[in-house]
Amino acid sequence: MTDNPFFAPSGLPYQLPDFASIREEHFLPAFERGMAEHLAEVDAITSSGEAPTFDNTIAALERSGQILRRTATVFFSLASSDATDGIREIEKEIAPRLTKHSDEINLNRELWARIKQVATEDAEEAWLLERYRTDFIKAGADLDEAQQARLKELNEKLSTLTTDFSQNVLKATSESALVVEDAAELDGLDEAQIKAIEKDGKYVLPLLNYTNQPALAQLTNRATREKLYTLSVERAPENFELAARIAEIRIERANLLGYPDHAAYIVADQTAKTVDAVESMLAQLVGPAVRNAKKEAEALEEQAGHPIEPWDWSFYTEKVRKARYDLDEAAMKPYFELGRVFDDGIFFAATKLFGITFTPRPDLRGYHPDMKVWEVFNEDGSAIGLFLLDPYARPTKRGGAWMNNLVDQSFLLGDKPVVMNNLNITKPAEGPTLMTFDEVETAFHEFGHALHGLFSQVRFPRVEGTSVPRDFVEYPSQVNEMWATWPEILANYAKHHETGEPMPAELIDKMQAAEQFNQGFATLEYLKATLLDWSWHRLATGQTVADARAFEDEALRAAGVDFPLVRTRYRTNYFLHIFSDITGYSAGYYSYIWSEVLDAESVEWFKENGGLKRENGDHFRKTLLSVGGSMDALAAFRAFRGREPRIEPLLKRRGLV
Repeated sequence: MTDNPFFAPSGLPYQLPDFASIREEHFLPAFERGMAEHLAEVDAITSSGEAPTFDNTIAALERSGQILRRTATVFFSLASSDATDGIREIEKEIAPRLTKHSDEINLNRELWARIKQVATEDAEEAWLLERYRTDFIKAGADLDEAQQARLKELNEKLSTLTTDFSQNVLKATSESALVVEDAAELDGLDEAQIKAIEKDGKYVLPLLNYTNQPALAQLTNRATREKLYTLSVERAPENFELAARIAEIRIERANLLGYPDHAAYIVADQTAKTVDAVESMLAQLVGPAVRNAKKEAEALEEQAGHPIEPWDWSFYTEKVRKARYDLDEAAMKPYFELGRVFDDGIFFAATKLFGITFTPRPDLRGYHPDMKVWEVFNEDGSAIGLFLLDPYARPTKRGGAWMNNLVDQSFLLGDKPVVMNNLNITKPAEGPTLMTFDEVETAFHEFGHALHGLFSQVRFPRVEGTSVPRDFVEYPSQVNEMWATWPEILANYAKHHETGEPMPAELIDKMQAAEQFNQGFATLEYLKATLLDWSWHRLATGQTVADARAFEDEALRAAGVDFPLVRTRYRTNYFLHIFSDITGYSAGYYSYIWSEVLDAESVEWFKENGGLKRENGDHFRKTLLSVGGSMDALAAFRAFRGREPRIEPLLKRRGLV
């Protein structure tokens, strides 16, 4: 296939993939050629007669595999964001082959011998060299032949199982949707929401990938709420068995590599370093979160006038919010129009803080017609890269929100970054896209990841932008959430989509007064998911799980978070973060709260130093955002903050003191 667009770099600006030319039949030939070429490049490194140096070994590895990298980047972006039946079939076939390919490189004894001999005096090179050595050791490079053979078997099984798990969740998004024939059952949703889900005389409300569906806050019919909630928590039931099998295989793999369990294996090269450090931090949050959630439940039951169930929580939360703070979430949506949130909110904040500007590029396209592309520039007019936005939910898209690169920044390859944000906002049948404030905060959060990628200024693609420890990667994105409610920013974008009138001051005051409301629920819902993840990945050697549902219940009870009115944000059967290898959060869901410790410290620093000022943005960009993973993550934090992180600002923010 000589016209395969993956065989050569894209000719579009910044090497943006040429989505107009890419067809499904291009992927398998490109994967096959990419893997073959990559292995040939590795063979050239190992067969070199020259003594191992950084350039002929480590830098050569960084230069290798370009066809494979281009192909995999686009393919797995589509597998997450626009997975057709054809893409899903290719994914099932290619996932285990890619795992086998990675093992062929990571378990290559000649290559490992060369890496161990490399020495360098350059600090950035030395850091990357250490990353490679850690990667190879954790991949099994030091195992004997029999152990490596078993490791390859385990890796291939995991690749197949995690792919099946992901595809089951994606399939359940539409197949487990709430379907009603009478619009009266959807009372509480506004006219635009109902119109957006009308299909062939019925109303189809697909599931988003977490337990508490947004519509639960609005639906007045309690029976409808219960149906929706039950569909949410019981979707993809076949995944319970898959999850147990995945966890058991991960235990054997961790033991084979010399770790007591998968959690210890994962945190060894994270900023946490040890399971004790993670458990110590989580233990400080459990008691206060449960107490606050129980207090909140009392207020909800008082408002309801009867005992409530989990499917009632969001509905009565809005009732109490309105009664206590006179705040109606629905009254806020007209002030959060998607285009304005980005142009006058997210981009405006970035311009004020960093001096960067965004120019629409309607001549460039993504993989879906709903996507938009912007070119990003520094204040002096120099180009930074491209930013793409895919805002809407659809049946072919996994739930949640995320950022990923389409092109990694690196000086070695001369590449500038191309980054993308994915959201899951319901697309209206017509008219403007109005967002909830939660969706606004999510958009600011994901753009924080985008800035981390766009501002990367490193030599090597292995350590670009967001290629930092998993328990550090959420930190810059969480910091960016602060600008969503910063007065100057909020006043610039929170304007009525019809009249252009700014959000009334009293509505803003109510919104800010209610900030800590329902934090017990939010913290406990998150902690339950974190502790569930942790329990699955601290299984003892040889331990098997015959009943995954029972395991889930017992794990939450043992952790002290089994308050039944607050369910875990993700149950085992749809916990994509930890049972899909695409997202890579297994034994790492604690990362959000771990990173929030750093985030709360940083927000405090910004406020102490005058907030939205260019010198503050420049300091944050220079000391932290631009260095990516090219140095120790906590050293970068200390360079920015000037001290070690403390947990107190986080506890104060969440109302847990």
